[in-house]
Amino acid sequence: MTDSQPLSAAPPATRPPALDRIRVGSAPDSWGVWFPDDPLQVPWQRFLDEVAEAGYPWIELGPYGYLPTDPGRLAQETGSRGLKVSAGTVFTALHRGPAVWDETWAHVSQVAELTRAMGARHLVVIPSFWRDDKTAELIENPELTAGQWRDLAAGMERLGREVRERYGLDIVVHPHADTHIDGEENVARFLDATDADVVNLCLDTGHYAYCGGDNVKLIETYGERIGYLHLKQVDPEILAEVVRDGMPFGPAVRRGVMCEPPDGVPALEPVLEAAQGLGVELFAIVEQDMYPCPPDQPLPIARRTRRFLRGCGA
Repeated sequence: MTDSQPLSAAPPATRPPALDRIRVGSAPDSWGVWFPDDPLQVPWQRFLDEVAEAGYPWIELGPYGYLPTDPGRLAQETGSRGLKVSAGTVFTALHRGPAVWDETWAHVSQVAELTRAMGARHLVVIPSFWRDDKTAELIENPELTAGQWRDLAAGMERLGREVRERYGLDIVVHPHADTHIDGEENVARFLDATDADVVNLCLDTGHYAYCGGDNVKLIETYGERIGYLHLKQVDPEILAEVVRDGMPFGPAVRRGVMCEPPDGVPALEPVLEAAQGLGVELFAIVEQDMYPCPPDQPLPIARRTRRFLRGCGA
């Protein structure tokens, strides 16, 4: 090269797409919290301290009663740490028909009232399990009858209307392993049977992959029904063992089936890009099921996961 020859400019660094419609947060689940009170779980104050330290501005309430249920106190505790609430979570068994409505509503109204008081707009609805998480004992038939599907759809629509009318919240139904709303076939059946105006989906990327579903395909097919995201990955090798052994979800989690991104499936980059392409604002709340876990385990994982998501543009 002679002195008269210009130096070649270095190629620009490749930047991830800006996911400006995705609001990232985390949840008590990522700290090993499954129950309102359990000696194996970290105290709620530690969860709030560490989720803020890890760089997440949004959280979910988790199991009702884990965080303070007095709105004034919870607002003070979250606000002092720069945190905001994106959603509450409820558990339902609406496929059992109108007989369970009063019991369901008693639970839902408690959570919805606190969720509204915290300024959130979503209620995540998780269907009941058909087998016991610990013993693997069958609680119900894994397959619903046609009548139970009708009760499930009608009950969810009623829940969506009542929650919106009374509390101004939108319900988002969470497909979940070991429930009747799980993989591609049952999720599609549920969505086709319900009114999009009042019932939409919380797509949990890990649970949907755990049950054999293609997350990007679901977003592309039912994009207008995706109202909320949970970001999670599964370890495919451990999942193969879980499927082979017919293992319930709880023991599968203890075996480590839900793993730290980006080590598992589905790849989160295309999922986030597909969600961004929907053209609506979406919460994407990180959950890494790991109950129970050592108390010092969650924070380093949360930091690394937040750094990974920033690298994805979120």
